[in-house]
Amino acid sequence: MQFNDSEHFNTIIIGGGASGLMAAATAGARGRRVLIIEKNPECGRKLSISGGGRCNITNAEFDQHLFADHYGDAKKFLLSAFSQFGVQETFEYFNSRGLAFVIEDRKRAFPITHSAPDVTRLLLEECRKYGVTIKTSCAVQSIESSNGHIDSIVTTQGSFTADTYILATGGASHPETGSTGDGFRWLKRLGHTVVTPTPSLVPLAVRERWVTNLQGITVKDVKISFTVDGRKTFNTKGSILFTHFGISGPTVLHCAKGVADLLPEGEVTAHLDLFPTLDEGTLNRHLVERFDAHKNTMVKNVFAGMLLTGIVDRSLTVAGIDPNTQVNSVTKEQRSRLTKALKDLSFPIDGLLGMDKAIIADGGVPLSEVSMQTMRSKVVDNLHITGDLFHIVRPSGGYSLQLCWTTGFIAGNSV
Repeated sequence: MQFNDSEHFNTIIIGGGASGLMAAATAGARGRRVLIIEKNPECGRKLSISGGGRCNITNAEFDQHLFADHYGDAKKFLLSAFSQFGVQETFEYFNSRGLAFVIEDRKRAFPITHSAPDVTRLLLEECRKYGVTIKTSCAVQSIESSNGHIDSIVTTQGSFTADTYILATGGASHPETGSTGDGFRWLKRLGHTVVTPTPSLVPLAVRERWVTNLQGITVKDVKISFTVDGRKTFNTKGSILFTHFGISGPTVLHCAKGVADLLPEGEVTAHLDLFPTLDEGTLNRHLVERFDAHKNTMVKNVFAGMLLTGIVDRSLTVAGIDPNTQVNSVTKEQRSRLTKALKDLSFPIDGLLGMDKAIIADGGVPLSEVSMQTMRSKVVDNLHITGDLFHIVRPSGGYSLQLCWTTGFIAGNSV
């Protein structure tokens, strides 16, 4: 659609990501004249790579209270929003437009095509159907305002005006997709409080060579605990992915916020329990039985099919056992130390990786500064805010995108 700088819109949306596209399609379907301003060459860049390119579109928990529990203290604010457009409505919205979902472990919902770009295409088709104007490669230079009211948007391709504005720029994670925190800076200038963003779902950095040598390997059903200067803090169970920079995977990502809170207190150490369902006594008896069945085998080979070679080697090192020792030469004391190592294989955590590796970052506008019934700012009378610009700590598993669908729909339905 062609237009000139003098054209006036009902609604201008800054940011053509998940929440911006949902807001635009919703407002457009109501007959609003909508303009999306997107600084990237195309809309939905972050959406199209989400979920490893598969797009974890939501979480199939249809009980709104149970679903909202995953957002911690934000629950009391979000319940009213989810009552307007929640998980059920997300299923209906995409399914009715030809995109079915498939449900995987932890109730994660993906498009049946396992293609994130399909989600982006569907939303863009909705925008086109309702005549939404999209201006790409168009960077916002300033937001002109006076007396708590936005007057115009100045961009690299001209100035534009509207009755209402929706800020949908995303947060600060994955800056390579354009989420560089621009929205936070503008919100501050407009008078909003902005909590400094930190990566809340991000891998943990580890320098121990034996850990990084296991890169690409996943261990399942382990318990990971964290201590600060030897003091126990918290633990969880699940799968852990070893990487060239440390550890990752959903279990680790969900620990990141807690680890970040611990790092200022002292040295943080991770402890792996490779056999969390067995106590030390039971595990020791299992080792005795396995050693008896492999008396003439080198101890490093006893665990074949049970544990990864790198983990076996590290456990034997901690226990002070030469991997090439014959099983029948292992002493009772050495076996006891090996049992303890298998129940508590530890390594120091150097820190969290940065925003460039973050799946999700917290930080942004406190929910108290926005009407959650309409996503309208309580500071700027013609501004609505959506998606990752809110200060909400949420887990992975479809919860972040559901926030985008919910807040985007409500904003588009309210402007």
